[in-house]
Amino acid sequence: MNRNRLNIMSLTLRVHQISFSSNKIENMNTILHFVDESDAYLDVFPEYAMGVPPGGLNTQFVHENAEPLNGEFVKTIVGKTDEKSSAIVFTAYLKERDGVYNASILAEKGEIKAVYRKIHLFDAFGYRESDVFAPGKELAITDLKDFKIGLAVCFDLRFPELFRVMARRGVNLFIVPSAWYKGKYKITQWRALTLARSHENNSYLIAVDQANPFFIGHSIATSPLGYVIKEADEEQKSFTVHLEYEIIEKSKQSLPMISLSKHTLYKKLFSLANNK
Repeated sequence: MNRNRLNIMSLTLRVHQISFSSNKIENMNTILHFVDESDAYLDVFPEYAMGVPPGGLNTQFVHENAEPLNGEFVKTIVGKTDEKSSAIVFTAYLKERDGVYNASILAEKGEIKAVYRKIHLFDAFGYRESDVFAPGKELAITDLKDFKIGLAVCFDLRFPELFRVMARRGVNLFIVPSAWYKGKYKITQWRALTLARSHENNSYLIAVDQANPFFIGHSIATSPLGYVIKEADEEQKSFTVHLEYEIIEKSKQSLPMISLSKHTLYKKLFSLANNK
C-alpha cells in the first residue's frame, strides 16, 4: 500500500459513556443530543440503550420496549446520521418474528449498514440473558471509510473465537457496546480482555460501557500494538479517539498474528476434542 495513502487513512470517533434510564424515549433523545454535539464522524454508544429498569433488566421490560428495525427508536436515530452525514453504532432490543435480540446497529448517512444480534448471551455471575433474548448466529461486518468494522457486544469479549474469525475476514476495528456489570475483578478482566482481543488480531478495539450505578464505566480504546489509547473512569463522559490505519500495518509487520495462526490445525484439534 502506498505510504502517502497510509498517512491519510484515519477515522475520528467519539465514545459516549453514559447511563441509560428506564425511559426509552428519554434515552433516544439523549443519544440524539450527543450526536448533535459531536464533531466526530462516528459516534458509539453502550449496550442496553433502550433502557435498564431500577431493579435490573428483565423479560417483561425488554419485551415491552422492543421494536423492529423500522420502529421509532431505530428509525429516528438512523435518521440523525442522514441529517449530519455521519455514522453511529448504537444498541436496541430488536423484535423479530423468532424472538427479541440484543442488537448492535451500525448506520451511516441514514442507511443501516450492519446489524449484529448478540451471539454469546450473558448467562454468568447469576444473570440469565438467555431468559430474555434469543441468541444471534451471524457475524456483522461492514466497511466504514478506510476501515473494516466488526460488531460484538459485551460478554462476547470473553470468546476469542468470534474476534479471530472476524479478523480472518479482514476486520481491523472491533466495536463493542457494553453494559459490564460491577463486581470483584471486573475492571481487571475488562482491561485484559479488550487488550487481548485487539492485540492478538492486529486490530483496533473500541469498547464503550455504561457508567454508574450498575456498570463499571472504563470505556476503552485499545491499539493493535497492545496498549491502551484512552480509558475513562466510572463517571458519565464522552471522549474522542483518532485512529490511524498505519498503526494496523505496523502491528501486522511486527507481529503477523493472522498469517502465523494455524487455522486448519485448530479446526482439526477442535474436531478431535469434540469426538472424545
